[in-house]
Amino acid sequence: MRPACAILDAAALRANLAVVKRRAPHARVMAVAKANGYGHGLVFVARALRGVDAFGVASLEEGLELREAGICEGICLLEGFFDPGEIGALIRFGLTPVLHEDYQIEALEACHLEGPLDVWIKIDTGMHRLGFPPGRLPEIVARLRRIRLIRQAGVMSHLAAADDQTSPATKRQITVMTDACGGLVKKSLANSAGILCWPESHGDWVRPGLMLYGASPLPGQTGSELGLSPVMTLKSRLISVRTRDAGDTLGYGGTYCCPEEMPVGVAAIGYGDGYPRELAPGTPVRIHDRLAPIIGRVSMDMLSIDLRGIPGVRVGDEVVLWGKGLPVERIAEAAGTIPYTLLCGLTQRLPRREAP
Repeated sequence: MRPACAILDAAALRANLAVVKRRAPHARVMAVAKANGYGHGLVFVARALRGVDAFGVASLEEGLELREAGICEGICLLEGFFDPGEIGALIRFGLTPVLHEDYQIEALEACHLEGPLDVWIKIDTGMHRLGFPPGRLPEIVARLRRIRLIRQAGVMSHLAAADDQTSPATKRQITVMTDACGGLVKKSLANSAGILCWPESHGDWVRPGLMLYGASPLPGQTGSELGLSPVMTLKSRLISVRTRDAGDTLGYGGTYCCPEEMPVGVAAIGYGDGYPRELAPGTPVRIHDRLAPIIGRVSMDMLSIDLRGIPGVRVGDEVVLWGKGLPVERIAEAAGTIPYTLLCGLTQRLPRREAP
């Protein structure tokens, strides 16, 4: 069996949820688990966080996957429904859609099914992606009150720049949200960065995503620096350890030339598993609790490692690509991207295994 795998720590996931609750003690929690639980496995995340107030997913398909797995907590479809034909499934399985366009409200007005159906109304407080203009909120609420199958509605929006504590954008969004809603409806605005940096954004519901998985949404900081624990450790093993001569070039394009006789290891993992090819030279992996640099280009299934700084390395030794002892934020920076894309980008061929 190929040794590359992602090891998942359910206890770390629950510990990160506890951090959320300490940061926002008066808010209910919608744990965002879309995109296959940020690459960790949708059902794994939901089972580990049993008892949370609700889960946030992207689509009906993700919501049904959770219901089929026996998850009974609230489930919010963050992009709402895409077709009127989905409304029956929303009612049957107790799923809560986000309404952000008139076609969704019109479909509910024309629907003759029996409820109840809870909904969220999304307003655009400044991100300018989805949502009704805030000034339309009274009209939207009035329309929904006339629809018999609707039981209750909340109002949500999304922060565009909460990770930048110097930007005035978040304060403006909080003000717009407060002015639009008053104290009449339940409100949800804060994402992970809002939870960590903007207490005034917490409202009635918070929606943690990346921080639940132990990674930082804040530039220049790691999850551990924020009191979070990595849920995923991406690892593989060395399948080759050989001494290369000075002047030998490695891998596709021969982009690395050995400066001296040196030991080189090959680990069984690559961009076919979701480990990024775009890494900067010298990006580290962890072997024997020490860091060693990747050399040459990352291949589809393999990568090469400079073992000069780690004596006694053998075929079969474990290689940690990110996780405990090597923050995913560091690897994301080396790839010129963000932790979200690395975690969500792991491919289906890579096994996810729960830690004992």
